[in-house]
Amino acid sequence: MTKTELKPILVFDSGIGGLTVLREARVLMPERHFIYVADDAGFPYGGWEEGALKERVIALFGRLLAEHDPGICIIACNTAFTLVGADLRIVYPQMTFVGTVPAIKPAAERTRSGLVSVLATPGTVKRAYTRDLIQSFASQCHVRLVGSENLARMAEAYIRGEALTDDAVRAEIAPCFVEVDGKRTDIVVLACTHYPFVANVFRRLAPWPVDWLDPAEAIARRARSLVPLPNGFEPLNGEDPAIFTSGKPDFATRRLMQGFGLKVAAVGSLG
Repeated sequence: MTKTELKPILVFDSGIGGLTVLREARVLMPERHFIYVADDAGFPYGGWEEGALKERVIALFGRLLAEHDPGICIIACNTAFTLVGADLRIVYPQMTFVGTVPAIKPAAERTRSGLVSVLATPGTVKRAYTRDLIQSFASQCHVRLVGSENLARMAEAYIRGEALTDDAVRAEIAPCFVEVDGKRTDIVVLACTHYPFVANVFRRLAPWPVDWLDPAEAIARRARSLVPLPNGFEPLNGEDPAIFTSGKPDFATRRLMQGFGLKVAAVGSLG
């Protein structure tokens, strides 16, 4: 396999939270170019009606796969993958999709108190997929599902440099902390790829220390296992493209993309 034959890896998210996954994937796949796709025209996904969101994501991938022919696709969004991951694999059987699901299994394996919380979007919380994960891997634990209406949007603002008030963040994470019979929640699963960007704020405001479980590295490891590493490769330099479905990301977002080695592609609206 020559260097010119290596196909890029497509990383998809509803917004810019998937940058947490991109960052880890680049470390493990230094020989690959990446295409980052943010469906900002549809953000946030948490409040979408399921049928409409499923139709949107499937159609969007039809265009993305035809235009960019990636090697694999990483769906760096819990809400999208728990809803439409299976459908994407059926509609586009020639493509390999690496999904993002709440890290309930590792949380159940690590917890000492047996009290685990899953901090997610409302869409991820209500999915049968999420409840099936709990039934399969955490039936011996008390798992609290916390669907935040506001936190993904707040995280996007924070990533772009806007200030968050402590009270606003505290209100969103407070339901994660449970005390039962002298035991306390000891793990909070970050079930939205936006949330790790705010993890330091969460740690500062938490009523007691917990393990904030970020799945980004595990997702990147899975992607690496599916992409063969060629012999004699050289790490790549330069910028990779970032595509925003609105076609018009603001200045702060463009500047953020530069910090991640991405250049916003000059494309029309896909939304």
